Amino acid sequence: MKLADVNALDEAQFVAMLGGVFEHSPWVAQRAAAQRPFASVAALHAAMTGVVARAGEDEQVTLLRAHPELAGRAAIRGELSADSTSEQSGAGLTACSPEEYAALTDLNRRYNATFGFPFILAVKGYDRAGVIREFARRVGHDRATELAECLAQVARIARFRLDALITD
Repeated sequence: MKLADVNALDEAQFVAMLGGVFEHSPWVAQRAAAQRPFASVAALHAAMTGVVARAGEDEQVTLLRAHPELAGRAAIRGELSADSTSEQSGAGLTACSPEEYAALTDLNRRYNATFGFPFILAVKGYDRAGVIREFARRVGHDRATELAECLAQVARIARFRLDALITD
């Protein structure tokens, strides 16, 4: 869809179209809608990430918790959003060996226990081994570092999703 068409949508249509850009968090699109018209997809992305940046930490953590674990239970049960399914599949996470799955399960458990939200990585460009290496590297960080990193990763994911939906 062209950006001009997105700018012309009423608020409900705008939220319906872009509400999934930030996983299960349509409030981001709803709050960004008032900032239309956007001059570019980059400006739309900046507006949406600005909404997240201005949100309180509780709302930011809720946003992070809306994301599925990588190769986690939701993926196994087929409960991921279409975007998350495509993203995880593209990184090969739907074809894990038993050893890789065990490593990811352990990392997911440790990460969630430490930080209280799931590990988030914009997996585009990663393979399974790269995801596991990045996961293992980050699980040792402090909470403030990981909160910031996960929010940055969510922003990257959102940009990929916007670029797939909208042309300038």
